[in-house]
Parts: sequence; structure tokens; C-alpha cells
Amino acid sequence: MMTTAVASKVLKFCQENSLIVNGDRILVGVSGGPDSLCLLHLLANLRTKLDLNLTVGHLNHQLRAGDAHDDEDFVRAFAAQWQVPVRVESWPVAELAAQRKQSIEEAARQIRYAFLWRTAREIGARKIAVGHNADDQVETILMHFLRGSGLAGLRGMLPKLDISSMRLNPDDLPGLTGSAAPILIRPLLEIPRRDIEAYCDTHGLDPRHDYSNQDTTFFRNRLRHELIPYLETYNPNIRQVLRNMSKVISADVGILKRELSHTWPAVAIRESPKQIDFDLQVWSDLPQALKRATLRHAVQRLRRHLRDISFAHIETAIAIVDKGGTGTQATLPGGLILTKSYDSFTIKPKSVPRTSPQTGFPALFTKQLLPLNFPGITPIPGTGWQLTATLQFQTKMMPREFNQIGRWEAYLDAAAVGDALALRSRRPGDIFQPLGMPGHRKKVKEFMIDQKIPADQRDQIPLLVAGQQILWICGYRLDERARIRRTTQQIAHFKFEQRQSWSQNK
Repeated sequence: MMTTAVASKVLKFCQENSLIVNGDRILVGVSGGPDSLCLLHLLANLRTKLDLNLTVGHLNHQLRAGDAHDDEDFVRAFAAQWQVPVRVESWPVAELAAQRKQSIEEAARQIRYAFLWRTAREIGARKIAVGHNADDQVETILMHFLRGSGLAGLRGMLPKLDISSMRLNPDDLPGLTGSAAPILIRPLLEIPRRDIEAYCDTHGLDPRHDYSNQDTTFFRNRLRHELIPYLETYNPNIRQVLRNMSKVISADVGILKRELSHTWPAVAIRESPKQIDFDLQVWSDLPQALKRATLRHAVQRLRRHLRDISFAHIETAIAIVDKGGTGTQATLPGGLILTKSYDSFTIKPKSVPRTSPQTGFPALFTKQLLPLNFPGITPIPGTGWQLTATLQFQTKMMPREFNQIGRWEAYLDAAAVGDALALRSRRPGDIFQPLGMPGHRKKVKEFMIDQKIPADQRDQIPLLVAGQQILWICGYRLDERARIRRTTQQIAHFKFEQRQSWSQNK
């Protein structure tokens, strides 16, 4: 491809994908290698035609001793030659990779893009241009394929994307993660490496060469120097085949994303930053592709920094939900766990209780006895709930009329209640007499199973007790011995309510 053809193809690609418009302020990531020099040269030549405002961004990774500093000096000089301002930072990538227990490749990726994001914000650039080429695209597709990626990974790199979707380390982005992010653009994504090198030769750009790119201990380099040449012995056009495949998959992913956006509100019945609850019946009726998509989407929403979600994780989770019994669990990436209940399933970190104190029901998150103010108001610690207890005299109301109340409200015979009341969670061996079953004793554990209370919620259900006697499994059933009778003279009324101040602060 002639160098003028390279420029024409890049400009056409940018126009087709809306990568650049007149008047753009663009931060150009420049390492000093052939790709980034070609990119800067092309954009600098378009500067007048498109009224572009360019700035060079260079990150010194401190990985190659003196060579890294020579690269920095080279980029500064090249930018000055083309009258483009330059921003440079230097970070000890190897040291940070060890601290974060990451590969050097992954740490370098995160730190580099965080630097570009911060710099773009500082200079007011809405776009960041990087020099990924067509051969990088092939390598990326193969990397995702070999790691067991879903369809989104098999698309390879996109021509443009919001940089906040790249799952960077939030520690590298102080004050930026909640604000509007710049768009990352890849103008060279359809230009092969050999054409980029020819462009550099023709224009005398004399790029720097990173000899670590020859080190096959790095996964990408092994693909570049070993696997792809081997695949070319089977199909000399394998690179083009893979690029064409990525375009087909990208279009299919677009359709799947549209379907996911319609499905998500119906299937994800509750969502918080730490937990997502799914409607089991609605999810079970989904086609397999949307089952996979909803689970991947949930993991990505709870673990935004996570890049790789394996096929095995997702398929195991689907099998657990489809065929597992209540209480069965599946491990997901990023320390997440899926737990199946009777009519729902939950994805959350292992360390987070299934029901958040702020939502759901008046959960008791303590093993300690909670004495009640009777009469009076008792806040439930760590939640937005309180229990209001009042004492009133019997009226002409029939006893059955006291049963027509809400789930979290109860009327009891004050004589059976006494005045030393408390709330507590269940204990081994707990027994009570369910209302309507006089003389019949039932284990609290068996009652909760019969009521289909999820196993991970049972310890959070408050029990109203007087000494050793259970008066009310709150929200579910009174004890027969505490019910209102015709002979009842005083009535104890208990009602769980959400505190007003808590609701206003939510």
C-alpha cells in the first residue's frame, strides 16, 4: 500500500466510524514506536484541514533501563519537530505490578490508560488517539479466544469506546471515575503493521524499537512470533479471516446488547453496588444466549475492573441455577458468589450479607439479645427499621379482626407477653407453637424451611421473645399461646416501620 493510500484509508476509516470531527482536541498516545509515530504524523498532516488541536502523551514505564529514558527524549524531540506540545509521566511499572500481583503487561495497560485519561482531563481533550493496528487486532482476538472469552471479547478492539469501560484501577484515577470520560479512538485499526512500517520508512520517521517485543515469555509476543505464523501455514489469509470474523461478531453483539437492555429491567429485580437479585422464573425462561449475557453483565456491573470472565464460570453458574437445589452456590470471578433461593438467585461478594440492612425486611444483623422498649420505640441496629410497641385495652373488636393486619405487624395478649421482651435471631433447638395449631410444637428450623425462607436469610429473621418463649417469628407466624382471646384484657401491639430520617437520607 502506498503511503498516500494509508493516509486515505485512515481518513476514510475515521469518517465511517465518526472518530474525528473538525475542531477536535486530541491527546495522542506516543511511545516512539512505528505505530504511534505514524499516527502522530498522519494527524499532524490533518491538523490544518480539520482544525485539530493535538497534544502528545508519553508514559515512561521504567522497564528498559536507559532505553526507556532515550524513548522519552526521542518523543519530546519528535513532538517539538512537529510543533506539538507534549505531556510526560514516569511510573515504576514492574514495581507496581508486583505490588498489585498483576502481570507486567496488565499493570502497564492500566497505568498507561489512566495516565492518558488524567492528561486528557487536564488539557480538555475529549478524545485520546492510540496506534493499535490491524495485526494488534488479530493478536487481541486470539488472546481472547484462548482465554475463553464471550462474544464481546471475540470482537477484538473497537474503533472507539468510552475509556471508563476499560476496567482500570480506580486508585490510578483519583477524582475521575465518577465524571464524564474521554473517548478512546483507534484510527489505524485497519492498517497492517507492514504498511505502517513502510509509511515510516517513506517519511523518514526513524521510530524507536522496543526489543522486549521479541521476548516470547510475554503472551502477546508468543502469539505474534509463534502461533500466527503457524496458523498461516494452514491459511495464509488467517489475519484477514480473523478481522472479518470480528466484524461479524461485533454486529451480532450489538443485537445481543439491545436485547439485554430490554431484558435486564425484568430479570434483575433488585440491584445495588454490592448485590444483584434475579427473578428465577423470568431468568429461567430466557434463551441460553441471554442467560449467559445477563450473568456476564451482572459480574461486570459488580466488578467493573474485571477483564476476563471465563466460559467455565458462566456455564457452571447456569447449571447451578437451572438444576441446583435451594441454597446451592456457584463461584464467579472477582470474589463473587451466586446463591440460588426458592424464587430468586443472588450475585454478590462472598463477604457481603445477602440482604442489605437498608432494604428488604427488618433484618437482625446481631447474635446478641436486643431488649425492647415496651411500650416505646426500639431501633434495629445497623438498619433503617424500628419496632414500635404499644399497650392498649381490649375493645369490642372480635379476636379474628386482629389478624387482618400487615406482615410486619402483630397484636398479642399482653398477659402472655409480660414486660421483659427482646428480639433475637434463631438458635439451635428453637421450638414454638404455630398460631392455629394448639398443642402442636414445631421446630423453628423446620418452619422456616416449610415457609421457603432462603437459607442465608434465616439467621436474620427477628424472633420476638419473652424469656425462653418465642412469641412471634416476625413477618411469618405468631405463637398460639400469645394470641388474642375473648378473655384478653390488654393488647400488646408491635409494628416494624422504616425510620423517616433513614428514608430521607437514602
